[in-house]
Amino acid sequence: MSSRRFALVTGGGTGGHLMPALAVARALAGRHSAEAVELVGSRRGLERQLLADAEVPVTLLPGRGIARRLDPRSLLDNAAAVCALAWALVLALVLVARRQPRVVVAVGGYASIPLSMAAVVAAVPVVLVNVDARPGAANRLLSRFARASAVAFSGTGLPRAVVTGAPVRPEILAAVGASSEERRSARRALELPEDRKVVGVVGGSLGARRLNQAAVELAGRWSERGDVALYHVVGSRDFGWARAGSPSSFPALCYRQVEFEEHMRLFYLSADVVVCRAGALTVAELAVVGVPAVLVPLPGAPGDHQRANAEVLAGVGGAVVVEDGECDGARLDAELTTLLDDPSRLASMASASASVGRPDALAAVVAVVEAHARRPPEPAGPVGALERGRW
Repeated sequence: MSSRRFALVTGGGTGGHLMPALAVARALAGRHSAEAVELVGSRRGLERQLLADAEVPVTLLPGRGIARRLDPRSLLDNAAAVCALAWALVLALVLVARRQPRVVVAVGGYASIPLSMAAVVAAVPVVLVNVDARPGAANRLLSRFARASAVAFSGTGLPRAVVTGAPVRPEILAAVGASSEERRSARRALELPEDRKVVGVVGGSLGARRLNQAAVELAGRWSERGDVALYHVVGSRDFGWARAGSPSSFPALCYRQVEFEEHMRLFYLSADVVVCRAGALTVAELAVVGVPAVLVPLPGAPGDHQRANAEVLAGVGGAVVVEDGECDGARLDAELTTLLDDPSRLASMASASASVGRPDALAAVVAVVEAHARRPPEPAGPVGALERGRW
């Protein structure tokens, strides 16, 4: 098997970067071959967990993010991070020399920097994929060298930008236009009642403590409600705490806690409304499927990009935004009760959300990548000479 690749797809550290990277890699592999595409991520991120079944080769490089603080511990951590990134750059230069890719696709995060800079040194075209409404520091840096920037939203300020939408996984796209029977089937699969309103709560792969606390408080306030169900994806970090802090059963409420949800398509299909952070991938998936949401942007996110992401859905009427400091059981009770008691508003929110969804985003990103890839190397010998018109 040749070690050459059509594309190296790099990025990661968090699920918000990894999942678009995985979607793009799989789509390119489907057009070329599994051996023609390679994912390059970080050893310290979620890559080992989320890329175990990537279906394409995976290489993990050293590296870690830079802390945006000046305390002594952060300064030491940042010094170690710079050393790790420098070593990752050396390894990335070797990888590019061996793989000779026709294009490098950078999907953001600190994990995308070493390979992208190695590609620049080797004169390999770089295509940037930016899924946030406000680009992070890594993408702002890499955009200076990228041949094109495939962006989820207009107005990012990145050079050579092409608005494609955020690439969403095919398994999520399968939920677009789902029938009522498919939604009932999804609820059965998640062991949820078919005759109740369902609220889904999710705070990312690790979980969000603020959302988890608010969801547990909400369950207590709704313990006597027999008309709703609460499906709470807690995340690995808080799962033990959340289970210990919640009653094993409620008088009337159907309350399900799970540590991780592998089948997010079922989650979206089951929910009448979702409570979640406003990461770019989450916002894109909500929009594609058309799910009303209560969005709680992460405070202190670089460039306040989660607020900008949330404003995309809230601006068209597809979501309600709640400040992190105001997110507790009482506030969620008030917001969700208002929505659940107004089916016509939920329906209009779903339509508004779907109006900004881009189910064709993945194909559009792939088209940009292929448009900027280098021409394939010409065959050597008589065949190559014939193709060049010399025979």
